Amino acid sequence: MKVVVVGDAGLDVVARHENAIVQGGDSRASVRLAGGGAGANTALWLASTGVETTLIARVGDDAGGRLIRSELESAGVRCAFTVDEDAATCCVVVLVDKDGQRSMLPDRGANARFAPSDVLASALDGAAHLHLSGYVLLDPSSRPGGLAALAAAREAGLTTSVDPQAAALLTDPAGFLDDVRGADLLLPNADELRALAGSDGPEALLDFVGAVAVTAGMEGARWVDGDGTVSVPAEPADCVDSTGAGDAFDAGVLSARLAGQSTVDALRAGVRLGAKAVGQVGAQP
Repeated sequence: MKVVVVGDAGLDVVARHENAIVQGGDSRASVRLAGGGAGANTALWLASTGVETTLIARVGDDAGGRLIRSELESAGVRCAFTVDEDAATCCVVVLVDKDGQRSMLPDRGANARFAPSDVLASALDGAAHLHLSGYVLLDPSSRPGGLAALAAAREAGLTTSVDPQAAALLTDPAGFLDDVRGADLLLPNADELRALAGSDGPEALLDFVGAVAVTAGMEGARWVDGDGTVSVPAEPADCVDSTGAGDAFDAGVLSARLAGQSTVDALRAGVRLGAKAVGQVGAQP
């Protein structure tokens, strides 16, 4: 089984601070550099479950891009990268408070220039499924590339999934839902679900996608499709850093579902990887 992931790859500067940040002053923090980008995160979590994974992304012609490629390939992820000579590799400053909740300051860099030409047919060869990070669709500059990826996957007979990624960026929910129309699975968290469906709940999204898998933190996760709703509780976890938990959940659900496991077992696999993600610093395994 081979999965193709389309999405951002970059570097995360993770700053953990125990106290409130002092505006205009100094705030002590523990700072580390780590791999990041929602696409890369999901690809690595998929690879950690034994899934053959390819990541389609755009990086800069710089040390950051070379480091990202090296880290991914050493973990078994095939990198179908376009190297951009005019834009830097994505970098995200992640501020993590004492409760493990994160605020992000992203510079998508080369990822913002992701284009239809970056989606090579050869990267889809032999694949069963394509997963798209919603960040690609939520930026007008990279949206055509995201749409091209979904179209290419459908033409090649792949199943597809999309993670909306960021409730704050879902300013045009109708447009986003039109973009993902026909996807087999949508993977929002509770905030993204509200942004897309309001008070109507995930059932309203079934007019656009085949199924919806919703994460709700400590309330667990649920799967909604034409056959009804299935729910599982959250796994116990000490939240150190919530960065990448949704990406890990996506990987758990997809790896189990594509392996033929039941909906309940797929949700359990998702919450298990999500719990593992929040128990460590950084978004990747």
